[in-house]
Amino acid sequence: MSFPRFIERAATPLIYLALLIGWELICDALKIPTWILPAPLEIYHSAVKWAPELASNALVTLRETVLGFVLAIALSLPLAILISLNPLARRIIYPILLGLQSVPKVAVAPLIILWFGLSEWPKILVVVLVCFFPILVNMVAGFEAAPKTMLDLMRSLGASPHMVFRRLRVPVALPHFFTGCKVAVTFAVIGAVISEFVAAQDGLGYLILTSTAQSQTPLAFAAIALLTVLSIALFHGIEFIERRVIDWTP
Repeated sequence: MSFPRFIERAATPLIYLALLIGWELICDALKIPTWILPAPLEIYHSAVKWAPELASNALVTLRETVLGFVLAIALSLPLAILISLNPLARRIIYPILLGLQSVPKVAVAPLIILWFGLSEWPKILVVVLVCFFPILVNMVAGFEAAPKTMLDLMRSLGASPHMVFRRLRVPVALPHFFTGCKVAVTFAVIGAVISEFVAAQDGLGYLILTSTAQSQTPLAFAAIALLTVLSIALFHGIEFIERRVIDWTP
């Protein structure tokens, strides 16, 4: 590996390290109380102390996130196909979905909990609502991005609508699909935390809420850091799958 390449790869970790060191020094120099802003070392020690609780609650949030994300894909794909191939469905369904998307999910979450109770499924439903629209919009754009010249060529060669869809529209739409998934999966973590803030008995959102109420700020920061790692890991997981599925893009 060349030296400039090494510097390029090391730049981001070094910036993060410098920020953490600066944070630690500022907290120490200004004697900031731990319950207001804990130093990174205090957050680390709290994470080690409460590691079992952090791990168990992270698994709950991860399960809600993944299940909601997968269900959002399962719901959005058929609708995207219908909207992109049927002009009447586009005129009828798309405005309704746009109106539903305009409703703040934070406002809807308490109602969903009220209607469906305190089980895991209402929280998964909030994740579905958060993830659904980004995937749908990108898939519709992908299906409609097929070049008109290629469509005309395949039709002139006698290709059936099913073959045109499978051989042309789907490959063209795949990059858009993964773009929507990468946006949606980060929203999925946010949706899970929002639902846990509203009403939950476990999960990282619930842990942040209870630790803040008890002035255990280092634990709250540790949970936030774990949520960040979780979101980044899911994003890169989608990127990994994208590179394996789509091998014709740079």
